[in-house]
Amino acid sequence: MGEINLLDRYPSSKRPIEERAKYVNAEVRAVARKFDKEYFDGERLYGYGGYSYNPRFWTETVKRLWDYYQLPEDAKILDVGCAKGFLLYDIKRLMPRSVVAGVDISTYALDNAHPESKPFVKIASADNLPFTDQSFDLVISINTIHNLCLQNCKKAITEIQRVSAKYAFITVDAWRNNDEKEKFLQWNLTALTYMHVDDWVKLFKDCGYSGDYYWFIAE
Repeated sequence: MGEINLLDRYPSSKRPIEERAKYVNAEVRAVARKFDKEYFDGERLYGYGGYSYNPRFWTETVKRLWDYYQLPEDAKILDVGCAKGFLLYDIKRLMPRSVVAGVDISTYALDNAHPESKPFVKIASADNLPFTDQSFDLVISINTIHNLCLQNCKKAITEIQRVSAKYAFITVDAWRNNDEKEKFLQWNLTALTYMHVDDWVKLFKDCGYSGDYYWFIAE
């Protein structure tokens, strides 16, 4: 288990944190947490502000994951919190023989998934994965499990560990100092579990997680 940024090839953008903080309130967060059309394809205030496929987002990240874990061509890979399945689509593009699966709680996201990913995705929550033990060579969960309350977040971590036969990679909302914490609290729409990076590391260990991890830091 270790801290490593496997999203370092994902394009970064400057977020208007202070501007959005003026408008974010309990009502806005309630809308975002439905993970419906407003969150993915509504106004930017509620989430993505339009979530569509672009190869510049995931193609290089898939290569990064593939190279780092030295996966076989027929690797079995699970994306927990797959949304519209864009990561799965790029995995299949790079590794046609791979066996992929994705789960998400958003009916809207799965209904609007990339056409070539739809056969591989299903409705399920991260804290109750519908797969047998050690089903996948690699389990990925990017900015997902922190959307659960602490108790269910712990369950999600143990579920990811359970279905992984070898590797796992999780990213979660976190901070390393008070400035990052303040920015996060202004920006956060959907996370229910969030903490200092040191506390996350302790939580991973307490849950018996042996995979890799990194942080989403509001900047």
